[in-house]
Amino acid sequence: MAEKVVIEIVGLADSSCSPFPCDNTRSCGLYDCHPTGKLVPAFEALKKELISQYGDTIEITLTLIDKEIPSRIRDIIAENYPPIPFVIINGTLVPMGRISLPLMQKEIEKRMKGIMQPS
Repeated sequence: MAEKVVIEIVGLADSSCSPFPCDNTRSCGLYDCHPTGKLVPAFEALKKELISQYGDTIEITLTLIDKEIPSRIRDIIAENYPPIPFVIINGTLVPMGRISLPLMQKEIEKRMKGIMQPS
């Protein structure tokens, strides 16, 4: 069985999904969460799209840090000071600065090529 691309979105329950306004241009590529502009609905829309496209080759989770920050997340924040929300793929911080379907697809494709290439 091939390895999965493991995606973790980290943020605050009531934070926005992007520094950009949630408007009709939908540059993020997501529609189900419009017009909330909030992280949790954006995550659900992103998860739905990615699962429909990639199936069980990906695993995607949302880690909310409102009440407790896991030590691995605390280490990333202390070292990199990423803007919230931030994305971790296969254990590595990926600087996106927002929830975006096209950016996520690009990152998944890069990693899937690495998984599928023979050793």
